[in-house]
Amino acid sequence: MRCPFCAHDDSQVKDSRPAEDGGAIRRRRQCGSCGARFTTFERVQLREVTIVKSGDRREAFDRSKLEHSVSLACRKRDVSREQIDQLVSGIQRQVETAGESEIPSHRIGEMVMDGLRQLDSVAYIRFASVYRDFSEARDFEEFASAIQEAGGRDAASE
Repeated sequence: MRCPFCAHDDSQVKDSRPAEDGGAIRRRRQCGSCGARFTTFERVQLREVTIVKSGDRREAFDRSKLEHSVSLACRKRDVSREQIDQLVSGIQRQVETAGESEIPSHRIGEMVMDGLRQLDSVAYIRFASVYRDFSEARDFEEFASAIQEAGGRDAASE
């Protein structure tokens, strides 16, 4: 594994343990050249999936981009790293087991929205504001009131 600090291509595994409820292996490594320590994750990849974006652009599914988007939405919220990893792993599993080699980006966006709705309402609104391209304050107000109405209906049905 190449060192992210000095690009030396030899590192030694110092510690390995299961992560993400057994869905990944977390490895602590030490560079043989500069001595820096870093963490890598090993995950099962079931298939190569291509994301179809707007304008028919295509790119390979990238877990790190999904993780970054969810992390930004959850920034400064009471959402743990483990919760974010579980959400991202769940979405990745859905994408890879869908049986399709191409999946539209809007479907992944909806999966993220569903997951964030259950995780944290503020993170949900933050993600929605970018995903649905809110352009003015009224868009936030309408979206937030729709969430409150849905929450009221859920509470009334309990």
